[in-house]
Amino acid sequence: MGSCKVPYSVLLLCFFIGSFFVPQCLSIGDDANQTAFLLVNASEALGRPIPETLFGIFFEEINHAGAGGLWAELVSNRGFEAGGPNIPSNIDPWSIIGNETSSLTLSTDDSSCFERNKVALRMEVLCDTEGTNICPAGGVGIYNPGFWGMNIEKGKKYNVVLYVRSSGAINVSVSLTGPNGLETLATHDITASASQVSNWTKMEVLLEANATNPNARLQLTTTRKGVIWFDQVSAMPNDTYKGHGFRSELAEMLADLKPKFIRFPGGCFVEGERLKNAFRWKATIGPWEERPGHFGDVWMYWTDDGLGYFEFLQLTEDLGALPVWVFNNGISHNDQVSTSNIRPFVQEALDSIEFARGDSNSTWGSMRAALGHPEPFDLRYVALGNEDCGKKNYQGNYLKFYDAINKAYPDIKIITNCDRFSQKLDHADLYDYHVYKSAKDMFSMAHQFDLASRDGPKAFVSEYAVNGKTAGNGNILAALAEAAFLIGIEQNSDVVSMASYAPLFVNDNDRRWNPDAIVFNSSQLYGTPSYWVQHFFRESSSATLLHSTLQTNTSTSQLIASAIMWENSGDNKSYLRIKIVNFGNDTVNLKISVDGLEPNSTILLSGSTKTVLTSGNPMDENSFNEPNKVKPTQSPLDNAGKDMDVILLPYSLTSFDLLKGSSDLKTTRTDYFSRSSF
Repeated sequence: MGSCKVPYSVLLLCFFIGSFFVPQCLSIGDDANQTAFLLVNASEALGRPIPETLFGIFFEEINHAGAGGLWAELVSNRGFEAGGPNIPSNIDPWSIIGNETSSLTLSTDDSSCFERNKVALRMEVLCDTEGTNICPAGGVGIYNPGFWGMNIEKGKKYNVVLYVRSSGAINVSVSLTGPNGLETLATHDITASASQVSNWTKMEVLLEANATNPNARLQLTTTRKGVIWFDQVSAMPNDTYKGHGFRSELAEMLADLKPKFIRFPGGCFVEGERLKNAFRWKATIGPWEERPGHFGDVWMYWTDDGLGYFEFLQLTEDLGALPVWVFNNGISHNDQVSTSNIRPFVQEALDSIEFARGDSNSTWGSMRAALGHPEPFDLRYVALGNEDCGKKNYQGNYLKFYDAINKAYPDIKIITNCDRFSQKLDHADLYDYHVYKSAKDMFSMAHQFDLASRDGPKAFVSEYAVNGKTAGNGNILAALAEAAFLIGIEQNSDVVSMASYAPLFVNDNDRRWNPDAIVFNSSQLYGTPSYWVQHFFRESSSATLLHSTLQTNTSTSQLIASAIMWENSGDNKSYLRIKIVNFGNDTVNLKISVDGLEPNSTILLSGSTKTVLTSGNPMDENSFNEPNKVKPTQSPLDNAGKDMDVILLPYSLTSFDLLKGSSDLKTTRTDYFSRSSF
């Protein structure tokens, strides 16, 4: 299609005459119904600072996001506690190797040395190396397949820890094998005399894999007759993210988003269907062997709580983000504590803050220091509950929490579940706002905060996403609607302080919620289009929002745009970023005009880029077979300048990064990818 060849002076005149005459002016030339005009005032003095915390991430233990996901533990139900404290207990997914009648018998008892998780596995071996009942050559025992297979990679090392006890001498093979046990990837024999294992003894083995298998399992086998007890069996890759136990490739995908905050650990996971199954932070700190774990009865699976409160705080620090700690306020989905009895829950919250921020000599700060982190974590935000505003006791409980926290830590920002669209808010610094819509409705939500009062608590949009039929498993249409919503948040960042997508992760073997930002299994992962949209907003926090005006006619009304000025920490240069969503099925000819630059400043051709997220069909999705089917593509911007004619593809998100420089600076076109944030 041809572009309109109208002088920019005429276009500017049309723009300022008024909306009645503009369509007639823009009709000069071809493709009148697919033309729009964007005027950007690049004066930072007239712009508005964007909060430093505007875009972050929200982690909830859902879809096996942590257990079997971000937390790198390979063994599922490592302490044999998932079946509950009563014995006999279900030890799933542990399974037997050998004939359970003639070779060995398995049972559980409460003989563990760990007071908070007493269940241990008792294995009685009936066969031997000699006599009438000889054990098979590979031995008999137990195996654990992990979370739908363990990804074991050639040349990598794995730390295996287990606790063992026996009344006799032992010879136990600790092995990583293929899914049927026939292929040995790594193995090591543990031998000990009866006196060495008469009491519970910690054994540690470092295994190096000689081959790769994404569906491997951990085996504990023996050929010696006798009784052996096992407990707290763990296997972790040696190369976790920054050495802190996080699955490296998943953590790196989070780091690539440059999140300014992490909201954790939920969500409904914080509440529980019943309070007895809510997340209790004190049960998740300390040595992993001593953590009792708990059953998440909202999303219906067990977690050993290896990913606990301390690990969440560590993750925020590793990613350079601020923690947003969400704690239970005495309310679950089905039961709640009365305000008159809420004091113990308030104290629990105060203790959690002291654990994060307290001096290393304080009661709970000293426990943090003992875990290897003497310096306080930078906890500035706490949220009281999750979607509990309508519950009977929420308001009364909230005030008890608020008064106590505000008195002890007046600098901490407190987030309420009640949003200001439904009621007047007192005693809150921010209010939590969740939005899940169809793609069409989410696009319209871009203007949700346009008329919001500029006074009072700011919004924390802690959960947003397109879901339902129009979202599929995470398609480009959903992502573009979310991009439009985020542009609206960016433009209203004087009343919206923070925003994050939900949910963040899904293990493809356990989709409890759909869609999600990052999909993975034991060995593969990919970002959905919604994940890639967030890359376009990585530089927005702490940037300057510029004044921009988009003029469209009816057929191009499915456009939305914003402009920011941001500084690239990599090259210390300033960039003008213009983002535009085309939510329609027509190609649009867009004329961009930039004014307001400082004297002697201009847009440089070299170093300016264009990045586009689009696909041939708005229903297109990524998958393990096509992980990059929908992904941003970047190219140099050949016509970068104060006035530009650009093309917006149907169903697309386009970002123009215009390098700002001196008007008398001469540059050559080299290494433009290193200049851009993408």
